[in-house]
Amino acid sequence: MKKLLIGFVTFLIFACNTSPRNEFQLNGITKDFENGTVLYFDNTSTGTLIDSAVIEENTFYFNTKLPKSPLQVVLRTKDFSHYRFLWLENNPMTFDASNSDFRNAIVTGSVEENLSYELSKETDTLSRDERTIKEQRFVEKHPNSIHSAYVLSVYSTTWGKEKTKELYDKLSIEIKQTEFGKEIANYIKLNKNPEIGDSYVDFEMEDRYGEIRRLSEFEGKLVLLEFWGSGCLPCRQENPNLVKTYRKYQPKGFEIFAVSQDTKKENWLRAIEKDGLPWTQVSDLKGQSNIASLIYGISYIPDNFLIDQNGVIIGRNIRGDDLDRKLEELFN
Repeated sequence: MKKLLIGFVTFLIFACNTSPRNEFQLNGITKDFENGTVLYFDNTSTGTLIDSAVIEENTFYFNTKLPKSPLQVVLRTKDFSHYRFLWLENNPMTFDASNSDFRNAIVTGSVEENLSYELSKETDTLSRDERTIKEQRFVEKHPNSIHSAYVLSVYSTTWGKEKTKELYDKLSIEIKQTEFGKEIANYIKLNKNPEIGDSYVDFEMEDRYGEIRRLSEFEGKLVLLEFWGSGCLPCRQENPNLVKTYRKYQPKGFEIFAVSQDTKKENWLRAIEKDGLPWTQVSDLKGQSNIASLIYGISYIPDNFLIDQNGVIIGRNIRGDDLDRKLEELFN
């Protein structure tokens, strides 16, 4: 009997030592949600679904194996009427929206989420310039935070290569090895940020048929290097005007070389077809991190560069009537 007891205690000790000590769980409380409402976790980096849970009596529960930790996700309803970006970590976490709206729920159990939420609260009502100062100070103050690398990766093209490199150099080695750290390093390596009066910077990328195309193919012609995306509403609204301009001036030697910031090929191709875009289209399906956007320092879309027959940039972000007048002037 004594041997049996010792064996049982040994088993319990072994079981405790081999079970995962840090495992992600999320216990959630909501307010005024209907029973049966489904919540989804999407990986923000890949756009893929991680897991789902059903709300019953305004409570829900996730016990999910994370592909990595920390991991940024969006917790959402099916129609995105309620959503919240979160940093998940391999810890028991809580989500309490019983006394607030869904986006301002109190979340515990994640250091990165706490940092992210505090920064968001501090900058929420600030002007753009004040917010930029706060965000840059946050990156400097938290070199070991993956949220610092995330913030810097988002604003790198806006803050410029010099400031981005200054902040990147202060990040820890570990954070530099994250996906966001690698994105920043890639931007610093590739960015040329050409301006009006500079020569264009060549690059190559696959078109919608899988063929490699280069901007330099159109040397000797007047070219509009257009940056857009299928999910960009202003881009889509401008496309009918651009089609009219293209049809009018293409016979005279005008071309458009369009770079899409899409990540899903089917969305990109569907938009080309629906909007009837006849010019050359390329994309590497890497979103804002596509090579051309990094080279040219694109921080928002739509954006474009007008390049003359000698390969010199003569205009930027020209569209609508302004583009028509410029082309009329150049061709006459």
